[in-house]
Amino acid sequence: MSFSFLSGKRLTIGLHVLAWAFIVIIPQYLISVYGGRSDNHFLYQFYANTLIYGSVFYLNYLWLVPKLFFLDSKMKYILTVAGVIILSSLLLYVINNYLFFDIEREKQIDQVMKELNKGMDLKKPPFRQMRIFNYFYSAILICGFSLGLGVLEKLNLNEKQRKELEKEKLNSELAFLKNQISPHFFFNTLNNIYSLIGFDTDEAQEAVLKLSKLMRYLLYESEHGESRLGDEVAFLNNYVDLMKLRLGNKVELNVSFPENNSDLPVPPLLFVSFVENAFKHGVSYRERSFITIRMSVNGNRIFFSAKNSIGSGSHAEEVYSGIGLENVKKRLNLLFPGTHELKIEQTDTEFDVDLTLETRPLT
Repeated sequence: MSFSFLSGKRLTIGLHVLAWAFIVIIPQYLISVYGGRSDNHFLYQFYANTLIYGSVFYLNYLWLVPKLFFLDSKMKYILTVAGVIILSSLLLYVINNYLFFDIEREKQIDQVMKELNKGMDLKKPPFRQMRIFNYFYSAILICGFSLGLGVLEKLNLNEKQRKELEKEKLNSELAFLKNQISPHFFFNTLNNIYSLIGFDTDEAQEAVLKLSKLMRYLLYESEHGESRLGDEVAFLNNYVDLMKLRLGNKVELNVSFPENNSDLPVPPLLFVSFVENAFKHGVSYRERSFITIRMSVNGNRIFFSAKNSIGSGSHAEEVYSGIGLENVKKRLNLLFPGTHELKIEQTDTEFDVDLTLETRPLT
């Protein structure tokens, strides 16, 4: 069952309706349980006051905050809110002291004051002035609460929009990454296949098949937001096999990928930047070099490591560069917040990457 309807504006409207339902029902419930006046005088007065306060809340929440406060009209907003507070306080005073004036209650208060004033010179407290202050103070609190709620929702909306823009930017960078991989990699691979045709036709045909599978994954499968770990591993295996065509005897290559957990969801092309970086900087045709790539899975946790030597022709500061590795860091922070750990260490002779991430549990 989908609960997507319990989100966004529908959730906000639902919470407001629920709050107003409680406001309407609770006074009636309390009167029915504990007793009250038969003429429902208190109930009508309560609803009239609630209507005024509710109007102040929604006027500020739905109109003044978005139309004035968020449009850099702070002074105009303050003056308008001050006017609303004063007008609402006066309106509440008129309603409670004239429209719903309770003669019996005033008589009871006078009687109590007479009893307390026996033998003492006590003055009746200024109840009307106190009520005006109470209306004024309550209106300020309601305006402050509606302002805080509006600002909080605006911040949440801005954060949501920021994440959407970040996702769009990452998608653009991912597309650029795919285009970055393709020309350089395909050019070298085709040259290697051309060389193979003359002395090993079977291996050349196998290389062409792997290249076609790799291209299919790049062009079609990686267009989706998620990929199966099995497909990602197959892509990496094909990538490594094709890169091996140009390796010499001085390069020590060790690769280990998992064979199970093929349905574990992962973002497409998440690991290829590390592999590409290892081959780019770990291959030397003049001295001994090495590349070690490993991946293992434990439940829904993926462990990946890529280690390579740094040839004498590469500078350490150039190894960690390019849009590929930066793209991976941004995607990990966006897609796996708090559920991944990326460690990148480098020296003058070695570059190490260790990545641990936790995807959704297998179902």
